Amino acid sequence: MSAAPGEAVIETIGLKKTYPGKVPTPVLFGIDLRVVAGEFISIIGQSGSGKSTLLNILGALDIPTGGVVKIDGVDISTLTEDGLAVLRSEVVGFVFQAHFLLEELTCLENAALPILIRKGEATSEELEWIRSLLVRVGLGEQLDKYPDTMSGGENQRCAIVRALANRPRIVLADEPTGNLDSHSGEEVFRLMRQMSSEVGIAFVMVTHDERLAHAADRILMIEDGLMRPVAG
Repeated sequence: MSAAPGEAVIETIGLKKTYPGKVPTPVLFGIDLRVVAGEFISIIGQSGSGKSTLLNILGALDIPTGGVVKIDGVDISTLTEDGLAVLRSEVVGFVFQAHFLLEELTCLENAALPILIRKGEATSEELEWIRSLLVRVGLGEQLDKYPDTMSGGENQRCAIVRALANRPRIVLADEPTGNLDSHSGEEVFRLMRQMSSEVGIAFVMVTHDERLAHAADRILMIEDGLMRPVAG
């Protein structure tokens, strides 16, 4: 189930990240962020500013070197590897610039993959939920088609449904429209906004498209390892 409106689904306090090496490379210098249920946030910044690093930490794919990260109220530093895996599976959904659909699976099978990985099989209720989402995003006639017979926009819409399969509390999207033409990109963005407002799922989107960024509820910029709000 999605979190209640106004409930924090992700919170960071003084988040820092430094990559080790002969010369350690600091990337994030102290990020404070609070994302609530149903909120749509865009993050902008120059290449190498730490946007994707932040997104990976928010999704428990990477660990910070300082500060606190809470996902769904849980301090991720207290979790084991198994606990982090459960968190990623049940609480967080991911959408990437490349759709990463499996060519040997149909549209429906790809969309249901998170459930299949977690449980081995999907219930009839879960499959109906996924079918209903695919219909809502205009893929009702594509359920049995394979990725190589679908357009880039259709594949990315399927990837978004896949991110929603486990009914996560938050979806992290890293340049989700980067490989699409402007029309398909706007279509994918509208879908994410719709899911955010109607289902109550929070979205955090990293993008270079300032036009889409300014259509979010909030715009945040990462610059010199720090985050600041940007006027809409």
